[in-house]
Amino acid sequence: MSEAGHVLAIDQGTTSTRAIVFDRRGVPAGMARREFAQHYPADGWVEHDPEDIWRDTVAVMRGAVAEAGLSASDIAAIGITNQRETTVVWDRRTGEPVHRAIVWQDRRTSDLCRKLVEEGCGPLVRRKTGLLIDSYFSATKIAWILDHVPGARERAERGELCFGTIDSFLLHRLTGGRVHATDATNASRSMVFDIHRQDWDDELLALFRIPRAMMPEVLDSSAEFGATEPDLLGRAIPITGIAGDQQAATFGQACFEPGMVKSTYGTGCFALLNTGDTPVESRSNMLTTVAYRLDGRTTYALEGSIFIAGAAIKWLRDGLGIITHASQTDDMATRVPDSHGVYLVPAFVGLGAPHWDPEARAAIFGLTLDAGPAHIARAALEAVAFQTRDLRDAMVSDWSASHMATSDALRVDGGMAANDWLCQFLADVLDLPVERPAVIETTALGAAGLAGLKAGVYRDQAALAGAWRCDRRFEPRMDAAKRVRLYDGWLDAVRRVRRER
Repeated sequence: MSEAGHVLAIDQGTTSTRAIVFDRRGVPAGMARREFAQHYPADGWVEHDPEDIWRDTVAVMRGAVAEAGLSASDIAAIGITNQRETTVVWDRRTGEPVHRAIVWQDRRTSDLCRKLVEEGCGPLVRRKTGLLIDSYFSATKIAWILDHVPGARERAERGELCFGTIDSFLLHRLTGGRVHATDATNASRSMVFDIHRQDWDDELLALFRIPRAMMPEVLDSSAEFGATEPDLLGRAIPITGIAGDQQAATFGQACFEPGMVKSTYGTGCFALLNTGDTPVESRSNMLTTVAYRLDGRTTYALEGSIFIAGAAIKWLRDGLGIITHASQTDDMATRVPDSHGVYLVPAFVGLGAPHWDPEARAAIFGLTLDAGPAHIARAALEAVAFQTRDLRDAMVSDWSASHMATSDALRVDGGMAANDWLCQFLADVLDLPVERPAVIETTALGAAGLAGLKAGVYRDQAALAGAWRCDRRFEPRMDAAKRVRLYDGWLDAVRRVRRER
């Protein structure tokens, strides 16, 4: 076991960057967080400034260690978890980005994706990557940067530029430019990584016109990635864990057995079902992805991705101005007996799984003169539960085809999971118990767990599973007829935003 008893997790998300120090028991000892600017240069475009993310990362790392009352000598290792698919291209020598990061929500390459689907490329991509062709993933974002930044394609072909998701960019910066790598979970979200061979695929790289020279080395999720520059925290600290945010949350929720399911509620909503060492091909528009890779052994998952969850609550605050803080939605939802027939379909950047409709746009249905802010706020929360039901129904259908049972509860995490009303409504709509962990920051906890395993802070996965604790279990209590009526109304609203007849 490592003498230093703490692990520092960097959790770089879509709207904020945080760092959390965890002790040997997986209990948070110190945290720091910063929000950063979102850039919307055109309709459906979303960008981040990588320099903002870098500055915030350094600040929160130092802040979390200081809040914990520790020094660098107390930190055994660092784990990184990140918003997935968000694409950065930077100069290999200087570390300077050639363009703002193109965020996972960005839809600018939808036309290219549609063209590739029409040309019949979908089955090839699905067979090798487990993904559908969609602008959500990194490949077409890389191609866009290479095509629109003068000289970028030529520089990339000469090996002068690096591609990476945010984890890879931060790793490059943290190690002083010495390391260009990522882990298997982030690689699996690129649309050019063969999840069966566990390597970049030359046929797919050619399809998306991406030079192999700019791709990072792919390592296990728990591995020796390098060490930080000493001046960042006071000494060089090993970086020994990396995973995309949803996979990190799966690990932090100790969903280590096939059939276990977790759902994370942050900017978006993402549900993952552990399928063990077998990649299950979905018949319901779910994604087949890498859950984690340890000691060269890959664990796979089925994933359902919803683009907008907490972002809808942020829109209530910043767009409509009907709340000043996200926590108000709990009180507003309980203030009214129901949503008064109001449905909010939060397709602000299209619809993700199981619909995959980039052209859909958000809408509110059922408004009457006596509907007010509380009904809209409640409808926004209800939409999260309805979308989770969409995902679960599709995932269970895929998994049941393998004649295997899913777990008897849904483990939830993320900022929205702190909302008691939402957790209860989830249980009601799913007709399934919902378990909220004692440590709700499971994404950061998963990154810490991966790093701590390699560094010797945590003994093994069994020890991590044994440390998981349930804070509260929400049992379903809605009658079946009401459940059916509410969900049928949701399905009708979704059909309308998809312009189906």
